[in-house]
Amino acid sequence: MISLEDAVTARLESHGERFEVLIDPDAALEIKRDEFEGDLEDVIAAEDVFEDASSGDRPAEADLEEVFGTTDPLEIIPEVVKRGEIQITAEQREEMQEQKRKNLINTITRNAVNPQMDNAPHPPERIERALEEAGFTVDPMEPVEEQVDDALDALRPVIPIRFEEITVAVQLPADYAGSGQAKLREYGELEREEWQNDGSWVGVITFPAGLQNEFYDLANEVSSGEAETTVVKDKDELSTR
Repeated sequence: MISLEDAVTARLESHGERFEVLIDPDAALEIKRDEFEGDLEDVIAAEDVFEDASSGDRPAEADLEEVFGTTDPLEIIPEVVKRGEIQITAEQREEMQEQKRKNLINTITRNAVNPQMDNAPHPPERIERALEEAGFTVDPMEPVEEQVDDALDALRPVIPIRFEEITVAVQLPADYAGSGQAKLREYGELEREEWQNDGSWVGVITFPAGLQNEFYDLANEVSSGEAETTVVKDKDELSTR
């Protein structure tokens, strides 16, 4: 379950009665879109249905049976969310918007590059300033993934930016290959790998270009600075080797 502070109220008025449930805002939106795939008990603040959640008053079981055909809260809660309205306070809306804004900046930073600077990553601070300059407003009620394209459209007149992947070949010396390759191969999509006769490991990994500095830092960390990396310019060449 989640805390009351993190929950919003979903309210349904039917048959002259009011029904309220307390649920995570993102989960509520997913339920409305029929996209929720998690465990309902993990995203609610109470396994209960209220007439007034603020006072803790509960509706009569007869009313639950009449409207929902059951008194089981875990069956009723999704119905209240789907058929009702999500109620959020101004403070909750502000907090949700700020969290979505941070997530949006993080998503863009991890995936975007500056095509005018040899595809160098954009720092988060630059993305944040550019969004402010563009006047882009994050919608607290929409998933971050659905706002990325609109954010990029707003950013392009302000800064040179595009989403791109990068493919890097990395070689780890034998002393670091065992544990090091396990961490590196999880960083992105492993295109191919080879174990050399001297025990060293060579892997070719594709990942969002905005993460390249982090990838190089990790490669140096797992190899005490002895890793060798090379950007693969043409992925098509991999299939011919």
